[in-house]
Amino acid sequence: MTAPHKPSDYNRQHPKDERAYGERNEDPYQSRGKYPEPSACTGCGAVLKKGRWQWGIAPPDAHKHLCPACQRVHDRTPAGIITISGEFFTQHQQEIMGLIHNIEAKEKSEHPLQRIMNLTQDDGGITLLLTDFHITHAIVDALKNAYQGNSEEQFVEKTSVMRASWTR
Repeated sequence: MTAPHKPSDYNRQHPKDERAYGERNEDPYQSRGKYPEPSACTGCGAVLKKGRWQWGIAPPDAHKHLCPACQRVHDRTPAGIITISGEFFTQHQQEIMGLIHNIEAKEKSEHPLQRIMNLTQDDGGITLLLTDFHITHAIVDALKNAYQGNSEEQFVEKTSVMRASWTR
């Protein structure tokens, strides 16, 4: 006797199956293979242990590499871009910047690859360039939770960049 099958099993394919999704544009900063362990970043000092970049002390025999975040900073290629604007931002800029820096500190302490690369300010707001799309999402969520407002997020697959905006 054979086990009954589910109709959805016929449609299930592996997410990386190009026959199902066509050509994929992958993030060029995502490792194609494994770094040798232990490895240490020559930029920020993060250490690769058990397949994950972490803060810690590198052993003397650690291989030297730039971590993906430091490579992005070096190449000036963000994974996330947030534009924050509006009269509310202008009036509460110091408070909002404090929230953003607190989110970055929390994310960066747990995940060394999640950082603010650059922050530029103009008359009506700021633009943040970030090393990872997860921190992009975390900052926008924190702004929405703390101050409501309007936000948009768009992941551009072709460039592997998360673009977001928040205004109130």
